[in-house]
Amino acid sequence: MTPLKGAAALDAGLAGARPARGELTGERLFLLAGLAALGALATNIILPAFPEMAQALHASTQDLSATLSSFFVAFALGQLFVGPLSDRFGRQWLVLGGLLTFALGSVLCILATSLPQLIVGRIVQALGVCATSVLARAIARDLFDGEQLARVLSLIMVAMAAAPGFSPLLGQAFNSALGWRATFGFVGVLALVLAVHYRLRLGETHHRAHRSALSLRAVLTGYGQLLRDRRFIAPALSVSLVIGALYAFFSMAPAILMTGFGLSALAMGVFFAATVLVVFAGGFLAPRLARRWGAAPVVRAGMGIALAGSLALLVGPHDFYFFSAALSVFLLGMGILNPLATAIALQPFGQQAGAASALLGFLQMGCAATAITLGSAGGLTAYGALGIILSVSLTASLLVFRALRSTAPAAA
Repeated sequence: MTPLKGAAALDAGLAGARPARGELTGERLFLLAGLAALGALATNIILPAFPEMAQALHASTQDLSATLSSFFVAFALGQLFVGPLSDRFGRQWLVLGGLLTFALGSVLCILATSLPQLIVGRIVQALGVCATSVLARAIARDLFDGEQLARVLSLIMVAMAAAPGFSPLLGQAFNSALGWRATFGFVGVLALVLAVHYRLRLGETHHRAHRSALSLRAVLTGYGQLLRDRRFIAPALSVSLVIGALYAFFSMAPAILMTGFGLSALAMGVFFAATVLVVFAGGFLAPRLARRWGAAPVVRAGMGIALAGSLALLVGPHDFYFFSAALSVFLLGMGILNPLATAIALQPFGQQAGAASALLGFLQMGCAATAITLGSAGGLTAYGALGIILSVSLTASLLVFRALRSTAPAAA
């Protein structure tokens, strides 16, 4: 079994050799996209309300960054438990339990009268929503193969990019009209709506015959096998490095756009929203290009496009229009490679889809945390730091992905 089996199996599906196990409907697509995007939505939607939240909770705006860091830590660690549990007991109860837990955390945030109470609420939110993020990909792998899997993952990727893109505008609207607590109420109600819709329209997708054993030793062994398996780790680490670069952009963009270029908060929100269109174009093209040229070559091409945009940002002029153009090139390449590399990583691991998706999510959050930390630690301007982080991340991503080809060149 060659390390390129994930790419080869995906290519076979793209060519029509493997029928999908589930029917691809718009309802299923949007339900999975909603499950995947809820965590990103809950993260960025509160950013415009930070000044009001700080005043109400008698804390500084800088102190409120703890609500983000605590959320990310709980989110990253929670995924490692959710994946194996879902492989053993099924997806449904973890999705429903996660959504209800997230709604409970939202209530705690609404009732918070101090920063520690708000942090507790955010941790509860993260422990709930990490399940939906992991299991959206695992459910997609349960139901679909080949082109359909790539299409579903493309939409999931677009939704996860759209949520942080549009959520600041939505958060500003709620904060202006109803106050910052209403923002938590909105995401809590959305979680309940998704729970009802999931229970009625989708239900369990992981059949008992395919469920794995559950013990600490089995879980650790399973993760160890995935980390050593190039079919998984090469595409998973590659796409995680790119996602880390994307989160670095979201982290540094306010300083670049508002402080550097003088954009208003509203203009910055519109800029974020416009970036979604570029990502959507990449996600739309990905499965179509892969059907013609093969998944692995298109992933490498997407990495090359994203790297070109990153290098342009690094060496080009510090100008708003050049920044927008270079960033658009990066986002287009990212939109192309993300769903295909994710599909390649998950394709060979149908019986371990939960654990594989969980480890993928953990790698992505780890790369994001590393990129954001390095971006703020070098003493460079936000613009310069972003160019370096994007260029280094994309170069590393391309080199790691070539590990697929190095052991089985004929299959690439």
